[in-house]
Amino acid sequence: MKLICTDILPIGLENNQQSIIDCFREQAEKSDRIEIAVGYISRASLIELDTIVSEFGICHICLNIGMYYIEGMPESSYHTALELNAKWKESGIGEIRLVRAFKYHGKTYCFYKNGAVISAIIGSANLGVLKPEASNRRQFEVAAITEVPDECSAVADLVDRLKSDVCSANIEDITGMTLIREVNTSLNNIENVTQIPRTEVDLYAESQTEISFVLPLKVPAYAERMIDDGKHFTKSNLNVCYAAPRNARKARDWYETQLTVSKNITQMPGYPDKNQPFFVATDDGYWFKVHTTSDGNKQFSAVGNELIMGRWIKGRLAAAGLVTPVNNTGADTERTGMITQEMLEAYGCDRLVLTKTTRKAADEDGNELDVWLFSFEAAQE
Repeated sequence: MKLICTDILPIGLENNQQSIIDCFREQAEKSDRIEIAVGYISRASLIELDTIVSEFGICHICLNIGMYYIEGMPESSYHTALELNAKWKESGIGEIRLVRAFKYHGKTYCFYKNGAVISAIIGSANLGVLKPEASNRRQFEVAAITEVPDECSAVADLVDRLKSDVCSANIEDITGMTLIREVNTSLNNIENVTQIPRTEVDLYAESQTEISFVLPLKVPAYAERMIDDGKHFTKSNLNVCYAAPRNARKARDWYETQLTVSKNITQMPGYPDKNQPFFVATDDGYWFKVHTTSDGNKQFSAVGNELIMGRWIKGRLAAAGLVTPVNNTGADTERTGMITQEMLEAYGCDRLVLTKTTRKAADEDGNELDVWLFSFEAAQE
């Protein structure tokens, strides 16, 4: 047995001691199969694990995650794990599983070569040790690596037993697990946007009237994202950022959106009057001013910043790990940042719902404006 740990001062490493990540990579390089059972993971560590699997040509990989089925799983980690599981299954190299029978809090890593386990790591380190982030960068982990055959076999047997159907299941087959919504930070410190507490959102929810409008989000299917015939929404609604730039030297901002509301909605009784601003309180705790504009009252947008709406909607999808914000939409030739039907389906929301409340609030000039509740919701069956 050899002690390994994270390289954090003032303790650090000494006497040629290895860090856990360096040890993991060294063992991976010697192996053709890796079996892992841990309590927790992170999105970044999943991506790093996949990189290591590719870098060292691992032929078989199984990751079993132990705590989330009962506790609930952060949505970005869940969606990334689903995607990675599908990738590994399609290529025939492995899978990601979740322990269901109990909360498994162990941290065990087994490395194989030619069908035999050659080493095992056991200790305090969850998968996040592979890619430290702000939350665990100063978290000191201790583990031990063994190459003693009997010890390796004992750890490997435990990890293998956790893979049995009575203990765990492939993440694709998991149902009923709580997903923990992650905070959308894209609106943090944005002018004209305020965060409000949950209690205030609930207050507006209790003050809803019967005046309510459903605003569908029109986006293409993934397979249609490259079609520019004007019928697949590739240059409108959430994806207007992929339209021709206003300035030939500068691509549109990825957060730019253009919510166009159909005439059959804008002409319904109670729909907001053109150019008459009002406040919205969003279902996830943001507060900003919006208005309706353009011919036929068809444009719905935030006042003073055309990116706010996109930061609210796309920011939530990004926080969920379903899309990565694009720095330069003009260079995104594969349109990886385009919002698709599959993303909305995975997130569980495909429409906005605007509901008037009985409340009013004063703006910066002292004008009393209506308050509406604004939600990103799933379509009702």
